Amino acid sequence: MEKKPRPRPEKSVSFTFREERRPPETSRNLSMGAIKARFGDTDDDFTFVFLEMDKFLAMAELPDPPHVPQRATRELLDMVEAQTSSAELTFSFLDAVDKLSLFVKAVSDRAAVDRGALPRADCALHRAMAFLEDELRHLLDDPGPSSPAASPKPPALDGAFSPDKTETLRRVAGAMVRAGFEPECTQAFALARRGALQSAVSAAGFENLSIEEVQKMPWEALEGEISSWLMAFRHVSTVFLPREKALCDAVFPPELAAALFLTLLRGAAHQLLAFAEAVALTRRSAEKLFKLLDMHEALRELGEEVGEWEGDSSALRADVESARCRLGEAAVGIFADLESSIRNDAGRTPVPGGAVHPLTRYVMNYLKYACEYKKTMEEVFLKSEGRGGSASQSLSPFAAQLLAVMDLLDANLESKSKLYKDPSLCHVFLMNNGRYILQKIKGAAEIHVLLGDTWCRRKSSDLRQYHKNYQRETWGKVLGCFRDEGLQVKGVISKPVLKERFRSFNAMFEEIHKTQSCWVVSDEQLQSELRVSVCSVVVPAYRSFLGRFQQYLDAGRQSEKYIKFAPEDLETFIDDLFDGTPASTVKRRS
Repeated sequence: MEKKPRPRPEKSVSFTFREERRPPETSRNLSMGAIKARFGDTDDDFTFVFLEMDKFLAMAELPDPPHVPQRATRELLDMVEAQTSSAELTFSFLDAVDKLSLFVKAVSDRAAVDRGALPRADCALHRAMAFLEDELRHLLDDPGPSSPAASPKPPALDGAFSPDKTETLRRVAGAMVRAGFEPECTQAFALARRGALQSAVSAAGFENLSIEEVQKMPWEALEGEISSWLMAFRHVSTVFLPREKALCDAVFPPELAAALFLTLLRGAAHQLLAFAEAVALTRRSAEKLFKLLDMHEALRELGEEVGEWEGDSSALRADVESARCRLGEAAVGIFADLESSIRNDAGRTPVPGGAVHPLTRYVMNYLKYACEYKKTMEEVFLKSEGRGGSASQSLSPFAAQLLAVMDLLDANLESKSKLYKDPSLCHVFLMNNGRYILQKIKGAAEIHVLLGDTWCRRKSSDLRQYHKNYQRETWGKVLGCFRDEGLQVKGVISKPVLKERFRSFNAMFEEIHKTQSCWVVSDEQLQSELRVSVCSVVVPAYRSFLGRFQQYLDAGRQSEKYIKFAPEDLETFIDDLFDGTPASTVKRRS
């Protein structure tokens, strides 16, 4: 026979019953014993009702269906109505609701002989569904243990539902779905879990912000919001969503569980992705790079998980990828702006003492941190390259960009070295900055790998050349004082020429000591290398010259006047060089 579908009442009917069903609070605590007292002192009445109903339901669709069992029907309805009014959730009540929903369906069918009980049964079912919908919300409000058969247990940690609570949710949801109230059940569940999502996000300190609010926010405030976003994002993606998927799978059938979880997943993603895209659209500045990269990495991890959760659908994964691309483009743009910053740094004031320039420190520390994101930087530059860039065949796009930055920095430092009037100080400045750059690169494996050994060897060669240039500019004239040429006139040592040689040496050495003790070499190893190299050149030459020619000066006042230093004194005074502080005046040896 053709089955007539059961007419569904208007939604307002359900709400009317929901408003009426709640008795005074004292009746909420009615025990199962009180309900049994109404139907009998034992479980016999329950057993009788369920057995009678099972018999009727088993034959309800036969060509010649039986009459509705009057007593069993009346007692089933009494049971459901009483427990609905008592607002006490028990598993026996859920069993009774299952029987009632099957009864309503069977009696609504044309094959049923007696439809007289249908109005009351339909009304009781709607009131029971309103009660279960309310209980579902109540159960979802608190993940702690609370079920008809639950024994006292400590509350679940981090929002996870206890096994007892999960089982109760499964039973309640199952009863509603089987009764044909799937929309009401899933809507209540979805709203509750959406609220849990918002609570989880808010607990991390992140609040929804419009694009306009993000655009207007100063960086100091936005940086804090990004930190909160990252905390919320990692909690949602690694804790909340996996937990919610497990909950959906435990409470609902597979297809319905997948749909509910996907709705929650999309809601979470929409909220978090909107902020990420808003940040990507803010004005670019160098300090934003690392937070953008943190966000990009977080989205990469989510994209991998979405691929497993979303199945064949690719819409959400595409949204995640779109947000990642925007962040990547912003990161590439910010890093490219570093080149402009270096080009535009054209200060005309030299750094005192030839020390490491602030630009060098800034750029190298910036690159060091950027290269800690090596995998992400290579990924975003590779995507940018795929959209029309052109890098070296042998280098990744990021490595090529890194080399371009280093070349610009070298050119800028070369230009700044020319601000020093003293050529020797020019070479010390280049040595200082070159050594700082090389040490930073050797201390950071990521940069070292990207720039390569060949680049580092070339930089070391440049440093050696700066060192040689300094030696030539500073000490070349000093060593000229010790030449034999010009000392003899007609085969005899000329005392006036010899005295002039000593006077010139003394004056030059004192001036060098006075000047270069104020110069700065902060790298201790480089400072030691410079001092040792100067000593190894100057002191032996002076000792040899002194040994060969001091005998031509008269002993006493003449010797003391022209020979101010013993070779050992030179070593002591050379050790004052490059300290960055004015040294005491060079004194005559005792």
